[in-house]
Amino acid sequence: MTLPRISYCRRLFGHEHDDKLWLLRQSEPLTRLMAEITSLYVHKVLAHAGTDVPVHDLLEPLGMVPGDPIDPSYMVSSSAYYDFFAALAERDPDGLTLPLRIGASMRSDDYGAFGLAWKSAPTLRGSYQRSERYGQVLGSAEAYTLEPTGNGTFFTLKKSGDGRTGMLLSNEASMAAVDAISREVTTADFVPTSVHFKHAARGDTAVYEAHFGCSVCFETGRDALLIEDHYLDAPNRLGDQTIAQFFDAHLEKELAASTQSGSLEHQLSGVVASALSEGVPTLTRVAGELGMSGRTLQRRLSREGVSFQNVVDGTRRELARKLLRDTDYSLAEVSFLCGYSEQSAFTRAFRRWEAKTPRDYRMAAR
Repeated sequence: MTLPRISYCRRLFGHEHDDKLWLLRQSEPLTRLMAEITSLYVHKVLAHAGTDVPVHDLLEPLGMVPGDPIDPSYMVSSSAYYDFFAALAERDPDGLTLPLRIGASMRSDDYGAFGLAWKSAPTLRGSYQRSERYGQVLGSAEAYTLEPTGNGTFFTLKKSGDGRTGMLLSNEASMAAVDAISREVTTADFVPTSVHFKHAARGDTAVYEAHFGCSVCFETGRDALLIEDHYLDAPNRLGDQTIAQFFDAHLEKELAASTQSGSLEHQLSGVVASALSEGVPTLTRVAGELGMSGRTLQRRLSREGVSFQNVVDGTRRELARKLLRDTDYSLAEVSFLCGYSEQSAFTRAFRRWEAKTPRDYRMAAR
């Protein structure tokens, strides 16, 4: 192995390069990015659970304890949040309506600068457009889009996840929250034309229709409110373009910071990739590179539902695939750069990942 090639790998995957892991990002993520959701939703769920429902054990995986102050900027793993939501709904005496009650309690002021931008937008359409643009400041798990149709406009929720029960509950709460905040800010007598969910009804559909005041459709292929355009274009109660622009500027900065920092798992992958040519790094070393103690890193990874070993394994796999596809490094060099002291060990690992040898993978990719 020549020093220039080691240096090249460090520039490509290490901290010296401003755009870490640029080559790997051209085809697919280095590892699965962990989606996050604002802890504000956790507090809202807790506020509407039955008073006799135990919650302390459910908060621990989120890195929270009862009585924590509400901070919308504090994010929790969406996966852990969904598990928390599902477990709490099972314990709640009225679990069917829990997500609807939570959503109905939301107010624009709960969301900090994002909510103030929503409220000060001139029209409800402007409020929704700000959700499209700035929704990421409340977490990477949810995104919204405006989709015009012949019968109005869908305000559609796009959410990452595997469709587990807690995610479905979260979707219901999100739609109920959009409905509640829309009614709060607009001067119109807002009522959606219909509410749509991808999942099947969890109980009596009349309960949903009584809550929203319109038809509620399940198993429709989308999570959305269908809204007539005259509601979208009606003025908001406190709409003020100057104030809205002020909060837009603030949110642009928050959005830029959120995009730049990325998830903990993503940052961790970058550090691991840059160190592999010296062997597999320890958790303590990686934690130091990230400016934290090993215990803190372990706690944060646990909160996000990620193991250090899984990140290392995923990083080695994606690095190997990228180097085999996009460089002419020998198999021995690729093995070295991926942290293997013996090429035979690398070949065994790669066969386990891809069901083929590194050589066959390279030939099939070209």
